[in-house]
Amino acid sequence: MLKLQYELESKAAKWYATIDIVNAFFSIPLAAECRPQFAFTWRGVQYTWNRLPQGWKHSPTICHGLIQTALEKSEAPEHLQYIDDIIVWGNTATEVFEKGERIIQILLQAGFAIKKSKVKGPAREIQFLGVKWQDGRRQIPTEVINKITAMSPPTNKKETQAFLGAIGFWRMHIPEYSQIVSPLYLVTRKKNDFHWGPEQQQAFTQIKQEIAHAVALGPVRTGPEVKNVLYSAAGNNGLSWSLWQKVPGETRGRPLGFWSRSYRGSEANYTPTEKEILAAYEGVQAASEVISTEAQLLLAPRLPVLGWMFRGKVPSTHHATDATWSKWIALITQRARIGNPSRPGILEIITNWPEGETFGLSSEEEEEQVTRAEEAPPYNELPESERQYALFTDGSCRIVGASRKWKAAVWSPTRQVAQATEGEGGSSQFAELKAVQLALDIAEREKWPKLYLYTDSWMVANALWGWLERWNKANWQRRGKPIWAAEEWKDIATRVEKLSVKVRHVDAHIPKSRANEEHRNNNQVDQAAKIEVSQIDLDWQHKGELFLARWAHDASGHQGRDATYKWARDRGVDLTMDS
Repeated sequence: MLKLQYELESKAAKWYATIDIVNAFFSIPLAAECRPQFAFTWRGVQYTWNRLPQGWKHSPTICHGLIQTALEKSEAPEHLQYIDDIIVWGNTATEVFEKGERIIQILLQAGFAIKKSKVKGPAREIQFLGVKWQDGRRQIPTEVINKITAMSPPTNKKETQAFLGAIGFWRMHIPEYSQIVSPLYLVTRKKNDFHWGPEQQQAFTQIKQEIAHAVALGPVRTGPEVKNVLYSAAGNNGLSWSLWQKVPGETRGRPLGFWSRSYRGSEANYTPTEKEILAAYEGVQAASEVISTEAQLLLAPRLPVLGWMFRGKVPSTHHATDATWSKWIALITQRARIGNPSRPGILEIITNWPEGETFGLSSEEEEEQVTRAEEAPPYNELPESERQYALFTDGSCRIVGASRKWKAAVWSPTRQVAQATEGEGGSSQFAELKAVQLALDIAEREKWPKLYLYTDSWMVANALWGWLERWNKANWQRRGKPIWAAEEWKDIATRVEKLSVKVRHVDAHIPKSRANEEHRNNNQVDQAAKIEVSQIDLDWQHKGELFLARWAHDASGHQGRDATYKWARDRGVDLTMDS
């Protein structure tokens, strides 16, 4: 049914009409020699069906095939069919009416019954297979939203499963659906007793809010001017990816779908790079079903993926099997080679560079794969003797009056002490950078042999994991221009050569019920980095914009300007892209 929905999205029609055949199964006679196999006994009397019965597993297939044959034989107008439901479309009401009238004539001649009440349209918006359609976009019907949002919290496993069944059909409309509802699935497992706690209530409330504000998907457009962008990411608890389209003249792209799932089996043990490749691999598969394999795809993972794929070599440090790596390489490289040299099947753009800069892997310099440095272990797994060398860093930025101020902070878990530094100008990313310098100051001043750095900034983590090495080789330039904050990065690069620094990215937005010592320490440095002001001299509209921007930046995991903008856009919030 999904393929049918994708095809209908590609039509981008203005008008629709639907036809539902009455008692379609009972319109199909059974051959006399087949009737004995449908015999049954009721109240001591034996009967047999002489019409195609409902409930037999092959009935839908037979019914669909006979209706399809009748329509094809009579050269019916363009339509889509799912068993006994048919939809036609067009650019005018008259066109749609004529198509529908012709299909009804064919069905009546073939022996099927049609009721006037079962024919809907022509209309600009219509429901087909439970989905609301308008201008080629599929949406959640209002009555479905109202029904779901009115549901009370489940009181047992069966009710929880029923709720998950009601919302699961709409998962493609919800960013990171599987991560949101994972606490609900926990209470449905056979081995677990039913316990509805704060974590389940939070997930229940959040998913209902997401359903209420779900965005429309589509239409699927084609042509050389269409940009198809696949965002993929591997989080602490699972994978997520989303597909977007943008055409010239649009200020925003349109989503075609959101996908997510939790890690399965050994996937949770994959290296961060392997997890990113897995997310991209599954994203490419899903995107190909929506836009076909012929359309060009812009792949936008958090870390470079294509470099590993075209090398065709499994890195020395890996957890996935060689067979799994071969599967990844085969699919992605094959998909990338579709097209012509000037328009390859896949291009790669990275969205987590400082200040939202992106790049495509097109030059030899950029195709040089980033090497991940050794990652610091989770703080709660760090030996007691090593914890004295651990620091948590964070930075923030705020407009106070007419000026912008930043604050960088470092938190020592063993000493329970925070240090901070402040300045004017810059951004929150610049403050994150200054926090790293402050941590290095402390380690050097106290002559530490090593430093374990914990940050909730992907920008900082990625830079220390590998970008610094690339920038250094490129003389701190990209495409002939100095990189952002080049002097600060040079200083950090020089200092980490003399000190063993291991970095870990901390998920800043874990529910309190699941927060461990690492998350609590990250919250401490987050509080230390906040800029306290007595009064903010802004008009109310500007206050609201700043609140939304800060909320999106925090809730998206401090991923940088473009990633914050995309995260907010996924949830229907428009943020300006001004510096």
